[in-house]
Amino acid sequence: MTNFPPRFGIWALVHGSRAARQDPEEPFDACWERNRNLVLEAERLGFDSTLVAQHTFNPHNPALGELEAWTGSAALAALTSRIEIIAAIKPLLYNPVVLAKMALQIEEISGGRFAINLVNAWNKAEMDKAGLPFPEHDARYTLGDEWLSVVAPLMRGELVNHKGPHFEVQGAQIVPKAATRPGPRIYIGGESEPARALAAAQGDVWFINGQPIEDVKALIADLARRPRRDQPLRYGLSAFVIARRTEAEAQAAYERLAALAELDKPQLAKMAVHTDKAVVMKQTMAKSARVGTNGGTAAGLVGTYDQVAERLKRFHEAGIETFMLQFQPFEAEMRRFAEEVMPRVNRAKAA
Repeated sequence: MTNFPPRFGIWALVHGSRAARQDPEEPFDACWERNRNLVLEAERLGFDSTLVAQHTFNPHNPALGELEAWTGSAALAALTSRIEIIAAIKPLLYNPVVLAKMALQIEEISGGRFAINLVNAWNKAEMDKAGLPFPEHDARYTLGDEWLSVVAPLMRGELVNHKGPHFEVQGAQIVPKAATRPGPRIYIGGESEPARALAAAQGDVWFINGQPIEDVKALIADLARRPRRDQPLRYGLSAFVIARRTEAEAQAAYERLAALAELDKPQLAKMAVHTDKAVVMKQTMAKSARVGTNGGTAAGLVGTYDQVAERLKRFHEAGIETFMLQFQPFEAEMRRFAEEVMPRVNRAKAA
């Protein structure tokens, strides 16, 4: 069991709805205004964190909009006062010195509430459109490992001299360094062997995609056995929540979204052409029917308020500290979760 209390976060709606994109209850909207209002309300409701995924183009439908992660995160950092802002980053897109400077600037703007989430990238089309190379899966993690070995010490304010296969940095030191702590927290995503090795070696928190609790326990056990140079690794879980007064109501809500998700399959088939088949997240998601992205409802958070609270408690006991949650329609269901499920989890924790 983790020594830390459970933390609840939300996925920012950087590319619109998370479960179904043709939902009359949640029309497509990924604009800055909606995301600003969403995160501000999440902070008021007591959520602890928000994850701002990074895509240059909308991965589900390139004709639709996409919130830019880093400029959006900087603005959110200035507008909020308590919630953690996590910006995803693909090392293929940014020079590590430039990125470290950006990260420390947002850390200063936020007063010590900023984090980065290193992700490997799975959408080849995004790189092709930008004229950037897209190495094979394991090579991307090799690059990411070297990239982070430059970024992490720079974010700690250290002087960096580095010469490697991908980057050469001489006499780099970012000023001013973080004022309130050593530097921004580092989240690592991905469940392949290279991703696990990177999380164990350089991450602060490892994000796990939504899946059944026994699978999550096995993943945590694997990472917990690996040597660490610093503090123990902490764990986060992505999950889609459907909580209602009764099981029947929850199941009906699930079936509504599942039926709407069927309408998205032609567009998803086009997207799959550009998806790296070696990405473990995609393999895991293909094993079970689910609603939502990044594992979605595979974590089993569909049921009554008490059932969902109890399942969250079990995940927490297994070692999950941060729950990064999805809903649809997002704002209404986020409020429902804050009003009905969060108090039940807190009561269980207190007991």
